[in-house]
Amino acid sequence: MNIFKTNFYILITLLTTYFSACSKVTETPNVIMIYTDDVGFGDVGVYGSELIPTPNIDQLAKRGIQFTDVHSAAATCSPSRYSLFTGELAFRNPEASILQGDSKMLIKTNQYTLANLFQDAGYKTGIVGKWHLGLGNGTIDWNKEINGTPNSLGFDYSFIIPATNDRVPCVYVEDGNVVNLSADDPLTVSYWKRIPKNVPGTIYPDAIQNPEAVTLYEGDRQHSCSVINGVGRIGYMRGGKSALWSDENMAMDLLSKAMNFIKDNHEKPFFLSFTTSDIHAPRIPHPRFRGSTSLGYRGDNMVQLDWCVGEVMKTLKDLGIEDNTMVIFSSDNGPVYEDGGYKDGCVDMLEEVDRGHDASGIYAGGKYRITEGGTRVPFIVSWPSVIKSGVSDALFSQTDLIASLAGMLNMDLPPNSAPDSRNLWNTLKGEDQKGAEILIEEATGLKPGLAIRKGKWKLIELHPEHTWGKSFAERKIEGYELFDLESDPAETINLYSIELEKALDLKDLLENLKVNHLR
Repeated sequence: MNIFKTNFYILITLLTTYFSACSKVTETPNVIMIYTDDVGFGDVGVYGSELIPTPNIDQLAKRGIQFTDVHSAAATCSPSRYSLFTGELAFRNPEASILQGDSKMLIKTNQYTLANLFQDAGYKTGIVGKWHLGLGNGTIDWNKEINGTPNSLGFDYSFIIPATNDRVPCVYVEDGNVVNLSADDPLTVSYWKRIPKNVPGTIYPDAIQNPEAVTLYEGDRQHSCSVINGVGRIGYMRGGKSALWSDENMAMDLLSKAMNFIKDNHEKPFFLSFTTSDIHAPRIPHPRFRGSTSLGYRGDNMVQLDWCVGEVMKTLKDLGIEDNTMVIFSSDNGPVYEDGGYKDGCVDMLEEVDRGHDASGIYAGGKYRITEGGTRVPFIVSWPSVIKSGVSDALFSQTDLIASLAGMLNMDLPPNSAPDSRNLWNTLKGEDQKGAEILIEEATGLKPGLAIRKGKWKLIELHPEHTWGKSFAERKIEGYELFDLESDPAETINLYSIELEKALDLKDLLENLKVNHLR
């Protein structure tokens, strides 16, 4: 009997330990968000790409849930990133346009962010890669520690590209300091005028005045200011030669920092936002990936991105944390071919197909456009110990991530925070196949406007001109379009006048949501 009691107590102890461990797995997974740049719905193998091999992203999808109707909040980068991190739709912030490299920080320090959520849950938080949400208060001294960085918004660690790889300054910033900057070669940045000759620092050629300095491929006039590494950029830069990034090594640099963060923090819960520069123009893949596809540097950059995803997954496996790490893979907006005028082998940005490759799949348009291709992006969620693999057609917005992950963490968001973010955690883990009742899309640029999705229906409110910085009362409206995405995913047949009652109902709902938040 004593032996029986002893064995019984041992069994109870083992079961208690097991279920305690299971509970810990459920409540505190590591979370890695791989947030890519300009990757379209059709750029990934499991989403239909046949000319770009993406075996690592495909494998991630097979281990998790592949979503088919998930949207970035906007069809351009800074607005979509703003919405992702704050849970507020960007059109509510008049300053949420595509920012320059010296713009002030778009997110206010008193706004609650996705990083704040994980910090409050006891996570170590980090961001590595593209930022493009502004720094400081708009007057930046790049030669001192910058006040106003991701570290001010809930990230314990940051290693960032200040804006985009086609904008100056072409340097990395780590925890508020320019990496490898020499005091003997001070860094100066200007976006509105050329830098005077008497300002100290290394002088870089002006692509307009010295076109011969462009040795890789030329861009349009906007992308013809300072020439860095043989490519014209937006904006002027002087100094900082020792701090310059290498375009062809950028993916490797960012991957190295991301993997170091994972290795340094793998023994306790961590949240990493790995915001790649791939596949934004100018596309300059590492030599090992050049020629990987028949689609030039854009396709080769996708192969490079896929390899980076594979390296992250190998790191998780080597550390023994693969099963208890949630990996979210997505993009900040839809695809674009030639961008910035950079002649990198792509077809014109207005084209729908590039040499047999349709980067937006069956959907119309891409980056800068209010059509589905502008915001419908790849979205994969993998957490092997909890989430069963599959495919979901549920409607979901990246704006909903902060409230949904708060639901996963059993955390309450502070009052008035993330006002457009809804808790759809059951959707993310595959238990709810419907998702959001409604969704808002927005775009500026080639086809600007605001749109509302409800089920298969999409109503577009067209804006004929660039209207960022204006209130909705000031914005000129050109007209409306209504599409049935179930029968017409390419948005070719405007049903506005035919389904007028449905159109007016959606129009009223959109008008209401312009002034009232989604949550």
